[in-house]
Amino acid sequence: MDPSSLNSAEMERFLNQEKERAMVNEMVAKLTSVCWDKCITSTPGSKFSSSESSCLSHCAQRYMDMSLIIMKRFQSMQ
Repeated sequence: MDPSSLNSAEMERFLNQEKERAMVNEMVAKLTSVCWDKCITSTPGSKFSSSESSCLSHCAQRYMDMSLIIMKRFQSMQ
């Protein structure tokens, strides 16, 4: 999509999509960092142990659940 060929409504939509994409990327990076630090306590081998896999899965699920709760709370305040 060439931003120079967009009218103002299309430009606003394009910018909102880019902001959302940046927010998702930031959330994934944060989730990865937090869960990695919490769950991977030693030098990783060629694959995760079952306890590491379980921890990563639960950590990611909790992080996503909390993010959803926070987003809903902010939306209700507007």
